[in-house]
Amino acid sequence: MAHTVRDKKKLLRRVQRVIGQVEAVKRSLENEDDCADIMQVISAAHGAMASLMAEVVEGHVRYHMVDPDRRPTSAEARAAQELIDVVRAYVR
Repeated sequence: MAHTVRDKKKLLRRVQRVIGQVEAVKRSLENEDDCADIMQVISAAHGAMASLMAEVVEGHVRYHMVDPDRRPTSAEARAAQELIDVVRAYVR
């Protein structure tokens, strides 16, 4: 089973948060809020989308690149974790 199928509910909750953030951007623009406030809301939406991407990338690494059924070596597991850490730091 693919990790996106297994984690479907959790990922869909994240998508709902992203949708809420984007709707907040729309409201801010419609209300003609101050540009600094609009940028803050856009930043939050960007962060929510980046978090979703990091979650999917992490699942991909853990379940498609490092086969959990084969019992990865400690070096493989460490390399996978390093990659995940880099991706999470990059999307912040």
